[in-house]
Order: sequence, then C-alpha cells, then structure tokens
Amino acid sequence: MTSVSDMNALCTACKRHALTPAALPALLLTFYSLGPGASHARAESEAESLFYAPPPASDQNSGFSGHAELGYTALSGNTNTETLLAKGRLSWYSEKWTHTFRMETKSVRDSGNTSAEQYLVGQRERYNLGDSNYLFELGRWEKERFSGYDNQFTTIAGYGRQLLDTDHQQLSIEGGPGYRFDDFEGGGSKHNAVGYGAFDYDFQLTDTASFTQQASIEAASDNITARSYTAISVALNSSLSLRVSHELKSNSNPPDEAEAHTDRTTAASVVYNF
Repeated sequence: MTSVSDMNALCTACKRHALTPAALPALLLTFYSLGPGASHARAESEAESLFYAPPPASDQNSGFSGHAELGYTALSGNTNTETLLAKGRLSWYSEKWTHTFRMETKSVRDSGNTSAEQYLVGQRERYNLGDSNYLFELGRWEKERFSGYDNQFTTIAGYGRQLLDTDHQQLSIEGGPGYRFDDFEGGGSKHNAVGYGAFDYDFQLTDTASFTQQASIEAASDNITARSYTAISVALNSSLSLRVSHELKSNSNPPDEAEAHTDRTTAASVVYNF
C-alpha cells in the first residue's frame, strides 16, 4: 500500500517537472520505486527482449508466455498530434527451441491528418547450442504508409551469443545473412540480399524498474535500414507494468515516394504480461 508520504513525493515531483513528456521516466521511477513490485521488473524486461534474443528453453520458462501492450500519447497547443500503438507477443518453448510470434500496429495523426501508419507481423525461432550460444531464424512482414514501399518481407538466419547474464545486466549480440523482398508503392519490386547485425541490452535500475536498449542494422546493396528501441519499464505487480518507449527506424536511401528518411515514435503505454 502506498503511504501518504509516498503520495506527497509524487505530487512534489509532478510540480517540479510540470508533467512534461521528458519527465515521465523520472516520475515513474520516483513513484513506483516506493511501492510494491520487487522482483517483477527483471522478469518483465526479459519478456520484452524476446524478439531480438529469446532466452533458451529451460525448466524456468517452459510452456507459454507473452505480453500485450497498448499506448497512447496526445500533444496539443502549438502542435496537435496523437500516437496510438498496440503490440502483442506470444512465445512457447520445447526442449532447446524457443518460438516467438508478434504483431504490431501504430498510427500517428497530426492536426487531424494521418502522418504515419504501420502494420507488422513477425516470427522467430531460437535453437540453444549451450554455453551462451544459439542459432536463430526470423521472418518479418511490414506495411508502412508514406515509406515509399507498399510492403516488405524479410527473412534472416544466423548465430547469436549471450555476452552478459547477471542479476542486473543482460547483453546479447547476433548476426547473419538474409533476404528481403521490396514491393514499391509506385510500382515494381526488388529482391535483396542483406547482412544483419543486432544487440539487445537490459539493465535493472531498481527492484521495480528496468531499462532496455535494442538496435539492429540490415544492409542491402543500395540502402541500410537501422532500427532502435529504447524503453524504461516499471512493474506495478506481477502482471502489469508502465512503459515509456522511443522507437526509431531509418532508411539511408528510401524510394522517391518516401516523405522522410527517419521515423520516430515516442509513447507511454500499459503492458500486461502473462
């Protein structure tokens, strides 16, 4: 139960930061490090990192697990923007295999006009080799308005290694070759060979709060696609958590129809873990 003094600390922090978006991580840490939820933050953080580097199957993570995330951000005044995102992930384990499936959608409206709209479906397989080594395969289909592409399909296979695995820090890196099919918005298509590299880092800030940083690069003959995901998550209990996240996707040489090289999405969301 949160005490009166804890509530006073939250109110003081609210006045100090004036509830600006940049203050959200500080407010979350200020409030929820005072309340219950110890030991849930790391478990939630591990669940979030399943797409880049799923943990190996074991007696501790047998069966099914997953999460559902819903986020909404609205800014008004000099700019009027709304961001809505929804994500879902399901993982299941069998002996040395970890299987992961995910779906995502996001929409951004600026002064009543849609400025971004994206749909993504992905799957991933991990085979544990032991001694912190693993093999992986991933497939991803995405459709994004204003990117110059009608849709893209990517499949990659390769090798990964867990470099850090402590109570407070986890770090994995992986890489391998792949294939991407581009269907262009203006007509036509292209087959691409790609080289892929990624890392996934998690750091336990407090008993209830965790920091996640994931990044990947996919290099083709005529462009490089870089992705970054940064998040601070705070556990409310064993099932619910709050999250502030920032996602970036950059294409070094997008089609002529694309409106920008880089897309950025910042959101505050609620996550349900199961």
